[in-house]
Amino acid sequence: MRSTYKAVEVSAPGVLRVVERPIPEPGAGQVRLRVEACGVCHSDATVTGNYKGLTLPRVPGHEVVGRIEALGSGVSRWKLGQRVGVGLIAGEDGVCEPCRRGDMVNCENPVMPGMTTDGGYAEVMIAEARGLASIPDELSPAEAAPLLCAGITTYNALRNAGLRGGDLVAVQGIGGLGHLGIQFARHMGFHTVAIGRGGDKEKLAKDLGAHVYIDTVLDDAAAVLLRMGGARAILATAPSGDSMGSLVSGLAVRGKLIVVGVPQDQIHLNAFPLVFGGRSVYGSLTGTAIDQEDTLAFSVLEEIRPTIETAPLEQAADAYARMMQGKARFRMVLVTEGVKS
Repeated sequence: MRSTYKAVEVSAPGVLRVVERPIPEPGAGQVRLRVEACGVCHSDATVTGNYKGLTLPRVPGHEVVGRIEALGSGVSRWKLGQRVGVGLIAGEDGVCEPCRRGDMVNCENPVMPGMTTDGGYAEVMIAEARGLASIPDELSPAEAAPLLCAGITTYNALRNAGLRGGDLVAVQGIGGLGHLGIQFARHMGFHTVAIGRGGDKEKLAKDLGAHVYIDTVLDDAAAVLLRMGGARAILATAPSGDSMGSLVSGLAVRGKLIVVGVPQDQIHLNAFPLVFGGRSVYGSLTGTAIDQEDTLAFSVLEEIRPTIETAPLEQAADAYARMMQGKARFRMVLVTEGVKS
């Protein structure tokens, strides 16, 4: 067995390089994974050096699928050879106020692969056993990886929104998040509306499950939604604050604008539709390991899959650039040598 493994680390902001590292042993409560696939995500803030408290070098990646090849002391639930996944929140401190109130996703000191610890742009990774999710056999490593972040983000946002079957739900954006949000909304039984820019996206939106497509080049999305009776929820996935804010007036009474895509520009809101009609705007982050298992199980049950492009680990820099330039269709996934995507 090799004593080293290949990893792609950030040595300085914007600089990704392939290195060889000695294979580490897992500590108490940890496992060592032989990584099979790792998604490339906009939230890989390590690459740009934008994560507070980040120390370099650091291996990015928080959409990780692999097999357990070593167990640390005290790990009893998981077995050698078992296929598992790791997402954005991969452990909590258990003592901060959010954790004590059962809100582990908002832990003040979370374990975040690729940011607080080394992540999955590598052949090997150390993970906290408490942050692992079991991967169903029906999903390939490359299919499962994006579901651990983009998947759970859209799935949890919709299932926790207090909606009922038949409700009108709109998804703004048909990208890495939105193409999954449309599928989840349709299969949860909602009257699903996709909002995009350009007529070329209509066929894709409807192939993904949208009942209606609104082209913002031709129509005011909020006005169209109001003519349909107003949306009970709008899942905002495209990172444009200007586009998000204008959608509030398309909500039904007590409707919700749920922000999951993080724009760089500000979201400007008109207070009138918020106050008169009790409409609301809030954000939704991700979920716990058991939420990830729920997401994966629902995806298998309803045959929901991410649209992905794969690249070998050594091409991580190119894959990241392709994702950031909006050229990926729709999620980039790194796969290690010998793994079938």
